[in-house]
Amino acid sequence: MWRRPRPPMLSGMSDTPVKQQSTAAFHGQAVASFSVALAATAIGIFRLDANAWVRGFLAVAVLYLVTSAFTLAKVIRDRQEAGQIVSRVDQARLEKLLAEHDPFEKP
Repeated sequence: MWRRPRPPMLSGMSDTPVKQQSTAAFHGQAVASFSVALAATAIGIFRLDANAWVRGFLAVAVLYLVTSAFTLAKVIRDRQEAGQIVSRVDQARLEKLLAEHDPFEKP
């Protein structure tokens, strides 16, 4: 008896990498921009016409702001990557179900 051939299994998980890589130029530009901004702020605080306590407070505030920004960026990145992984697993399951489904098969 004639039977409809099954569709090929979709490769799903290996098509697109989850981790997206940036170029070396973009990485270098980001590091240079951060370095220039931090140096300019440090020079501005050092040359500020105020007593040492005010300059010290501003320096600590800038360091706290920088570490908080790095932490926030990491948390956002981790959440985004976790969402991509869950989405890709769900997509692979759906593709597997669709590939195995034969609408002409009798129950």
